[in-house]
Amino acid sequence: MKVAITASDAFVAPYIIDALGDAAVVIPDEALEDSMTLDVMLTPCNALIHINSRPVNTSVARNDREAKIMMREAARPVLDAVNRHGELHMIIVGTLRVYTHWSPGDDYYGPESSLSPRDTAAEGQLWIEENALERAESGRPVSVIRASNVQGVPLEGPPGNGILHRWANESQIGWINVPGSGEDVKDLVHVQDLVQTVLSVLEDPPLTRESFAVGSGKGITMSELANIYNSKTGASVELNQSSEGEVWGIVDAWFLEHRCGFRPMVSLEEMIDEALAASGY
Repeated sequence: MKVAITASDAFVAPYIIDALGDAAVVIPDEALEDSMTLDVMLTPCNALIHINSRPVNTSVARNDREAKIMMREAARPVLDAVNRHGELHMIIVGTLRVYTHWSPGDDYYGPESSLSPRDTAAEGQLWIEENALERAESGRPVSVIRASNVQGVPLEGPPGNGILHRWANESQIGWINVPGSGEDVKDLVHVQDLVQTVLSVLEDPPLTRESFAVGSGKGITMSELANIYNSKTGASVELNQSSEGEVWGIVDAWFLEHRCGFRPMVSLEEMIDEALAASGY
């Protein structure tokens, strides 16, 4: 099996490419401008993974008007190429930001969760997802994977990705900035578990279409998490900092286990230790 990867980011895509090894066919962004080149590169492929979390140009903020336009225009040639290809399983990897804002007591994120994009990039993400799902058919299925708060160290090395790594770096100066009151809940998942989910879906495509969330299924309040950092580093806890852009809520891991046959394996303790080690603790 050959697997194409488009809209590669600097964090998740390298892990997917590394896991696929010789099966990976990385489509450079410039190839998307030439349909003939794109078709040639897709000819040996059975599947295509499109990273759909934000614009490839990271200088564009999530709420910039350009974010949606850039994501949409970058995805159009990919969607059209999938249509031209005989049989191709398309996997779209995005974030939970397309869902309605979550509050304690709400249902876990699952296949039936309401959709309401939280920022302009999330609008672009949902536009791509919906267009792909509409085109899905037997022999050309579509899987939409929406990841929770993904943590880990890029393959090229620190700095790490996610709030655990942000706090590990802040601890070096003696305090950590906690978004919100401390009562909000995050579901943290390691990049290796997200990649394992993608590989599982590759091995077992849906009949036509599917969409689901990926997370650990375990929530922790920001106060509880901050206290762990305080006990490990001695850093003081600064509550009521800006929570703009934060993603709260818990994923229904039972559905993930039912669909993919496993639950995320990297524990919160392991993720915290990795973050502290990457920051020099």
